[in-house]
Amino acid sequence: MENRIALMGIIVENPASVERLNAILHDYAEYIVGRMGIPYHKRKISIISVVLDAPQDVISALSGKLGMLPQVNIKTIYSKV
Repeated sequence: MENRIALMGIIVENPASVERLNAILHDYAEYIVGRMGIPYHKRKISIISVVLDAPQDVISALSGKLGMLPQVNIKTIYSKV
């Protein structure tokens, strides 16, 4: 299966979900090109962006696992390349 480039935007509203989120991302480390996390203390949330180079099914699986975490919101956009 051909790899796709994707940007996953993650907003974490529940600090208790961060440890599990990091564990899941670690499981997919081989597909992660880069990651940037921004703690937004004023709003008590964390904003994370993750760039992936992976097959479509891997990106979907990761998005699904992260989306099941309490108060974690995910949106994924894909490159046409």
